[in-house]
Amino acid sequence: MPTFDQSRYKGLIYKIAIPSPLRGLFDYLPPETKQAIDNGMRVQVDFGHRKVIGFVISRAEESELSREELKPILQIIDSEPIYSGKLLNLLEWCSQYYQHPIGDVFNAATPIKLRSARTIYQQETFYKLLSNNASPGPNGLARAPRQKALIGYLENKRNITKKEIISKGFSNTVINTLEKKGFIKSYIRDSKPQSEFASIVRNSSKGPELNSEQQKAIDHIRAQGTGYNCFLLDGVTGSGKTEVYMQIMEDHLTEGRQCLILIPEIGLTPQTVSRFKNRFQCSIATLHSGINSNKRFEAWSQARSGASAIIIGTRSCVFTPAPNLGLIIVDEEHDGSFKQQEGFRYSARDIAVMRARKENIPVILGSATPSLESLYNARKKKFIYLSLSQRAGAASQAVASIIDTANEALDNGLSEQLLFKIEKHLSANNQTLLFINRRGYAPVLNCIQCGWVAECSACISQLTVHAEPPSMHCHLCGKTHHIPNICPQCKLNKLSTLGVGTQKLERVLNSKFSNYPVIRIDRDSARSERNFNAMLEQIQSRDPCILIGTQMLAKGHHFPNITLVAIVEADSGLFSPDFRGSEFMTQTFIQVSGRAGRALRAGEVVIQSRHASHQALTHLLTSSYNEIAQRIMDERRLTSMPPFTQLALIRAEGPQLKSTIDLLKKVKLCSEEILQPLSSDIDCLGPVPAPLEKRAGRYRSQLLFKAKTKSTMQQFLCELVYRIDELKTPNRLRLSLDVDPLEMI
Repeated sequence: MPTFDQSRYKGLIYKIAIPSPLRGLFDYLPPETKQAIDNGMRVQVDFGHRKVIGFVISRAEESELSREELKPILQIIDSEPIYSGKLLNLLEWCSQYYQHPIGDVFNAATPIKLRSARTIYQQETFYKLLSNNASPGPNGLARAPRQKALIGYLENKRNITKKEIISKGFSNTVINTLEKKGFIKSYIRDSKPQSEFASIVRNSSKGPELNSEQQKAIDHIRAQGTGYNCFLLDGVTGSGKTEVYMQIMEDHLTEGRQCLILIPEIGLTPQTVSRFKNRFQCSIATLHSGINSNKRFEAWSQARSGASAIIIGTRSCVFTPAPNLGLIIVDEEHDGSFKQQEGFRYSARDIAVMRARKENIPVILGSATPSLESLYNARKKKFIYLSLSQRAGAASQAVASIIDTANEALDNGLSEQLLFKIEKHLSANNQTLLFINRRGYAPVLNCIQCGWVAECSACISQLTVHAEPPSMHCHLCGKTHHIPNICPQCKLNKLSTLGVGTQKLERVLNSKFSNYPVIRIDRDSARSERNFNAMLEQIQSRDPCILIGTQMLAKGHHFPNITLVAIVEADSGLFSPDFRGSEFMTQTFIQVSGRAGRALRAGEVVIQSRHASHQALTHLLTSSYNEIAQRIMDERRLTSMPPFTQLALIRAEGPQLKSTIDLLKKVKLCSEEILQPLSSDIDCLGPVPAPLEKRAGRYRSQLLFKAKTKSTMQQFLCELVYRIDELKTPNRLRLSLDVDPLEMI
């Protein structure tokens, strides 16, 4: 630490987190108004040449800066803290654990509407009836019946908003005229939601009949009380995990405690909300990126006030304030979308567990394919393990088989056996699901004359052909190109597509099964919430149809009439450069397979592969998920990889590959200086080019650190990040740190 002289300021200062790449807190003097400020409130301050919004984190009686170097707070935005107590402490923990600037952490956790000087509560126009004109004479409004009717409506009413008056059929003209005549008066004030929801009455109607495993899991959770415990609910697809959630939720809701449910995909929101609305008569707030900022802010405000009993959302919802929080549920806890991959790279699942610990409440992690980290924590007794090994009700496990396509000519990616099975299931009045994790029409456009292949100029990636509208897309950087009429290389009209995507599969199946609707659900077709909901309703009608889906349909959905699930192209998941590849592939296949046979009708799963004898595929047919997970865990132990070690990945990006490597070499030298005196048990691998060497026009290299314990890694990273900040990094280069990285490519 540098040495400061006696010119440092002594007196009250506020330490403020400001969104910026700079670490640490910034000292500011109290505002001239001398108004009291609590931790967790937003303030406006001068920062360089800008006025910015920051969060007050703490107070101190001394600054390392002189009085002349300190600036006063310009404006106090909030009348009460946005984040307080345990949630404020959680955000500080996030900054420390993920080694990310604290101002950016608060910015990421805060709704867009509150990243400006907007107040927490929206301001609305209210009207009241003036007492001296409450009863106008018989001739006063004889010729104005609507004005007279409005006065009658406002009698014995208080705090009536303009929005509510208009909803009753009164026009702006009527309102304004009465105000000019002095009968009513308008005023503006904050429109606060109700402070807390009314405790629900326990549902007397019985839900689905529980099997012994469900009842045992519920009893075990209840027996642990309302304090902190992390439960890993490992239940096969269709085992009734949601019913376990709802019965535990009911315990908390009847006591007036809020429940926070995290789901991995926006696409799961309508179905999840619908199931909870049908079960519980209470206010439900939904928060995800698919709704506009106004609706999201309104839902956030309802949750923060305690008015919403149930809060459902995707990743960032984990930061939502809830004053009476009693339970957190993370559904599909294994899912990779809980990990933020840009900027503040956090795991919503891990933060959910830490939030439950800090708030001393239970948290349930549910999945049919738990992550290896969660299974490891359960085996180390950090989590309480609960198993649901049987499907709920009369549903039975689907029968799985592999179709060997190595020596078969496929019809647009479909084998003759698969086409026969689709026809068989549709004829029996059932629905079928074809899974192919490749949106677009075809993954390759090439020239059959000279071999040219359409590639993205900004990435080391081939362009995907899309039919709607006709174009070529890079699914890595998002660039779009026109489809050329002739080959750019040999100038001949010999262009052709290779491979199959969801759009091509849709076109083929429409022609082969013209008597049945074909429903394609991917990120292109489901951009509109209205369209997506319409497709879900069509599926829920249970009429025979063919579904084509990507990852969006691989988890969580309950479609009781699907009896056939086909994985059209299994080979792409067998050969991954990522050490987690086998885990991800197994989870995806089992999750997709779990969509079949979820009701009374028997289910069938078919896997098409040119590598039918591959060990990973045969294990899927002959072993349970836990047995496969144990094999992968044994491999991880031998190679000293997570969950037996902790990883931290530092990536450099820049216009030239060499410059990124050179920068990481400097980082490595800094790390060696830290590690040498400590004799620390941390390995350093690299720097090397990233497996995906170029993306969005920038070259990428990486440096990987591996430690046996989290405490060792944290001690090391705490010093390394400050050493890195001292490096003179050129503006054209960019460094990022990912603690517990999920993707290594």
